[in-house]
Amino acid sequence: MSRKPRHLSPEERALWDSVARQAAPMHKRRKPPAAPPEPKAPPKTPDPAPRYDPLPRFRVGQLADPKRPDDVLPGLGERLRAAPVAMDAKAHGRMKRGKLHPEGRLDLHGMTLSEAHPELIAFILSSQAMGRRLVLVITGKGRARDYEAPMPVRHGVLRHQVPQWLNLPPLRQAVLQIAPAHIRHGGEGAYYVYLRKPR
Repeated sequence: MSRKPRHLSPEERALWDSVARQAAPMHKRRKPPAAPPEPKAPPKTPDPAPRYDPLPRFRVGQLADPKRPDDVLPGLGERLRAAPVAMDAKAHGRMKRGKLHPEGRLDLHGMTLSEAHPELIAFILSSQAMGRRLVLVITGKGRARDYEAPMPVRHGVLRHQVPQWLNLPPLRQAVLQIAPAHIRHGGEGAYYVYLRKPR
């Protein structure tokens, strides 16, 4: 059962209007947002000069020299061969040709870095103390990995580490020259180490 809406009498309407005039609203009515001003037309300017492109067009590899290898750092053997000769030049030539015979040899095959480093230090320092001049350090060529590494990995960890150890204290003061061994003494898997005379 629905009720019809009742209309106010003139007295009730007057009473309601007087109450409504005296009451303060709980929430102020927000003014409608002002319409944004119409954008001004940009001033006309003369035709701009042609745009300067700070970076010229570049194609990857356009400056690459096809004669240069991709590897920026030369191979270890090349770097050792290019090192200045600190020993007698005649003896150095004979050593490179495999004509000088090593007076002692150290085989580091199968050792880890932590095992090989103290062995190398003890061998070089004791060889110098015994008066040896040319010794042979065999590192091996290193195994080729059977998996793809996320970053390029050089094969032969000891082969790359031994020359660095020989150029650091305490061995630096004992070593006069490092060179890759001749093929008859191990080739790329071994190094000639020419020692200074003991003091």
